[in-house]
Amino acid sequence: MSNTSCFQKPRIAITMGDPAGVGPEIVISAISDTDVLAACVPVVIGSRVILERCARAVGVAHPPADIEVVSVDTQGIDRIEPGRVSPEAGMAAEAYVRKACLMALEREIDAIATAPINKESLRLAGVPYIGHTEMLAAYLGSSDPLTMFVTGSMRIFFLTRHMSLRDAVDYVKNDRVYTFIKRVNSAMVELGFDRPRIGLAALNPHASDGGQFGDEEEKHLKPAAAMAREEGIDCSDPIGADSVFHMALEGRFDCVISLYHDQGHIAAKTRDFYRTVTATLGLPVLRTSVDHGTALDIAWKGIANPVSMKTAILTAVTLMEKQRSRR
Repeated sequence: MSNTSCFQKPRIAITMGDPAGVGPEIVISAISDTDVLAACVPVVIGSRVILERCARAVGVAHPPADIEVVSVDTQGIDRIEPGRVSPEAGMAAEAYVRKACLMALEREIDAIATAPINKESLRLAGVPYIGHTEMLAAYLGSSDPLTMFVTGSMRIFFLTRHMSLRDAVDYVKNDRVYTFIKRVNSAMVELGFDRPRIGLAALNPHASDGGQFGDEEEKHLKPAAAMAREEGIDCSDPIGADSVFHMALEGRFDCVISLYHDQGHIAAKTRDFYRTVTATLGLPVLRTSVDHGTALDIAWKGIANPVSMKTAILTAVTLMEKQRSRR
């Protein structure tokens, strides 16, 4: 049974991430933040033992006593050491995500905000998923989630992410780009944009300058954009990546389609590294996440910047409200 009706504020599940990384300390900081507490009811999913150990290590007496903590027991939690990759840490990180998904399906929480996990620890634990998106898709029964970056007023969607650059270039085909433009348009409408203005990043420098270096723009990107426009979607022809993100920041586009991982990541993180948030759409529940790693070298030292975790939680509230207003 949903608890949504019992609270004026949305219940946001906050997964602790890899317990050996910076996740525990940035979660502790985020759930103590007045803006976060004013916007939502935080529900931390992780290990109470780890949270208390981390709080002592960073000089905090304990996590806020009135915050709900769903403690998930996993094997070897007492052997986890901050800053060290281990199968125990990977097992715990996966269990927290799985529990959050179960609570979402049971309508016990309204959205999920995730702290970072470590791919090597997941692999050592035998987890058959490379990262958050893949786990969420499996546990929530969604075949093809949609990734969006949010940094300030700029929104970036990714045609490809966890592919080699060589494979990403080969993936850029007319039908795939066309289908993706339509999905992005639908997602933006769901977020409250009646006719979103979509900027399409080019693959080659200067959008290939009419085919002087590369033909992907002429063969695949321009035809895909033209087909989308025939259906009433406001999508640009491919624009050089050195310009299209700046144009979005100036307000000329509501979102940008990035063709590969670093193309969009560099633009977002250069604009604001700590306030860049990942949002996963196309799931039964909205999910946001920090867009940095576990930072094992500074874990549990009290120096990790919690701004991205706070921003991820607040962005979840904002996006969820936009989605609800459309329904």
